[in-house]
Amino acid sequence: MGKINPITTSFSLPSGQEVIIETGKLATQANGSVVIKVGKTMLFASVVSAKAPREGQSFFPLSVDYQEKFAAAGRIPGNFFRRETRLSDYEILISRLVDRAIRPLFPDGYMHDTQVIINLISADEDILPDAYAALAASAALSVSNINFDGPISEVRVIKINGEYKVNPLKSELEGASLNVIVAATMDNVMMVEGDAKECQESELIEAIKVGHEAIKVQCQAQLDLAQKVGERATIKREWIPEEINEELKELITSLTKEKILTVSRGALSKFDRKDQFGDIKTELKEAILEAKGEEYVEEFGGLFSSYFDKIKKETIRRMVLDEDVRLDGRKFDQVRPIWTEVDYLPSTHGSAIFNRGETQALTSLTLGTKLDKQMIDNALGNYYEDFILHYNFPAYSVGETKPMRGPGRREVGHANLASRSLKQVLPEENPYTIRLVSDILESNGSSSMATVCAGSLALMDAGIKIKSAVSGIAMGMISDGTKTAVLSDILGDEDALGDMDFKVTGTSKGITGCQMDIKIDGLPYALLEKALDQAKEGRLHILNEMSNSLSEVRDDLKPHAPRMVEIRIDKNFIGAVIGPGGKVIQEMQAETNTIINIEEDGEFGIVSIASSNKASIDAAMAKINKITFMPGVGDEFDGKVASVMPYGVFVDFQGKSGLLHVSEISHTRVNNVADVFKEGDEVRIKIVDIDKKTGKLRLSRKVLLPKPE
Repeated sequence: MGKINPITTSFSLPSGQEVIIETGKLATQANGSVVIKVGKTMLFASVVSAKAPREGQSFFPLSVDYQEKFAAAGRIPGNFFRRETRLSDYEILISRLVDRAIRPLFPDGYMHDTQVIINLISADEDILPDAYAALAASAALSVSNINFDGPISEVRVIKINGEYKVNPLKSELEGASLNVIVAATMDNVMMVEGDAKECQESELIEAIKVGHEAIKVQCQAQLDLAQKVGERATIKREWIPEEINEELKELITSLTKEKILTVSRGALSKFDRKDQFGDIKTELKEAILEAKGEEYVEEFGGLFSSYFDKIKKETIRRMVLDEDVRLDGRKFDQVRPIWTEVDYLPSTHGSAIFNRGETQALTSLTLGTKLDKQMIDNALGNYYEDFILHYNFPAYSVGETKPMRGPGRREVGHANLASRSLKQVLPEENPYTIRLVSDILESNGSSSMATVCAGSLALMDAGIKIKSAVSGIAMGMISDGTKTAVLSDILGDEDALGDMDFKVTGTSKGITGCQMDIKIDGLPYALLEKALDQAKEGRLHILNEMSNSLSEVRDDLKPHAPRMVEIRIDKNFIGAVIGPGGKVIQEMQAETNTIINIEEDGEFGIVSIASSNKASIDAAMAKINKITFMPGVGDEFDGKVASVMPYGVFVDFQGKSGLLHVSEISHTRVNNVADVFKEGDEVRIKIVDIDKKTGKLRLSRKVLLPKPE
């Protein structure tokens, strides 16, 4: 068998960069597989979907895994096993971006196990692979026989110097005022996620438009590739969708619709509403048993629950649109009651509670030194993160039990959105490592936005000089094509009803983060603008409520928080401060009870000194200043004779030493230096010269003495 010639197609990005899609060469036993090539970067994607669903399967079992091979960047993993293990948080976030973009495009009722695997197999250090992961997944689906209403693609859009750029190089990201990932089909925008430096709603919409135009080109390239592949890609496999039993659906509707409306109009609490819907479902089975008999129930009983849930959703959607009524009785733009509290935890360095309706977040803040930075070890290199946000969603927050197995993908995603939103307002000069932990104690709608609000208050309570307070709001949209309802601050039960779920965070000046999942086809940009404007009103309202607890950043850190001072030293002194084997810096830390860290930054060394005691910091600074002290010509000092030589004496002063030559001791001739000085004598000297090459100091006593008459 000779070398395989793959089937390829290509397109150009707006920047002119060529992107090649290749299939038919690798992993040919998968239902679909492709390689995406951009410069030296190569992503491999495969998709396999089971031929039949598992018996009793009630949901679509789709899994998306994006993983970067360390060999792609010529690196060996830094973990104990020296191999790729569980997905990193970064890889989980990319997996989620792809999952959310492709999941809605599989047919309703498709229950076949489906797995998408995307690997970075070759890397170019200046090309960001995350912007091509969804393209790879969609292309693999497009060349397969799997039923998929695509293609789709994702692009990164940034705004820098007033200009929008699609899939910029890594080196172009610095200085961008907006950075979002946009996912779309040829006709419709599916998802938007990213952050910004207080951008306006109009800027975000323009970025979405720019991204969608680029995506249309990428979708057409996938369609062209599918045509080249032929029947395997263009003729999709047969599958049997779930048959709708119209008689049963109508029966359930007649038995439950009015009861559902009664509960939905009741403005009940989450658990009361859940209990009453549960009672309706229980009564349903009894009513059908009485009306149709046991045989009917035995034959169709498995459909009761799924049909009831669909009818409940349709009924509530219709109620919202026709009656302008929400489940808890609020107006469309009304935010639930809010209360907040700061300084709740006395031993932490900052803390806050944010409570909105039946959602509650308790957030704690801890300040650490540079030694507490988190090392991130990715295939494209490792780096250190000094702002860490962790989000925990225990089962008790929704009144359930579940084994605690660490954070899931949802928790990683929510933490990332909150972290990116708050990062935009952190001070540019930050000597601390900051860790925020958000524990969700109650949940009924958008705990991630509660995390943003509580996190902002905790930062202010800790005395971190953030630029402005940040709030977040979760929005929903229900539309039948004619009527549209935009819902502010959605409940958990409203989350699943909508045609667009989106979260927006920001300050009073603009947006700092967003996450949108758009399910409605052909969403007009005017309607999106209306939704974002309503979200802005809600965001500002929440900021005002937060200010009741704390309107300004505290003037100082907590008394028990670590104080930190940064000083710059000439990098030539870094070795002297550290000492042989770290001896000098270790002794300084022990003697002053401080934590000292040194990082090289260009021509300087950045020395961080941390302690909860100001006197300790002052003592450490004095020691470092003594080591790094740089005297200048003309400076005068009191010194001590360290050694006596025939040609002069060496004088020690403020950690330095210089030669006081015999000719500079006195205005009169000195025949024997030992007649004038002995070791330990105190002497006032002036620096008269510094050797530019060696740095040696030439001292004079003579110039300080009165000249003889």
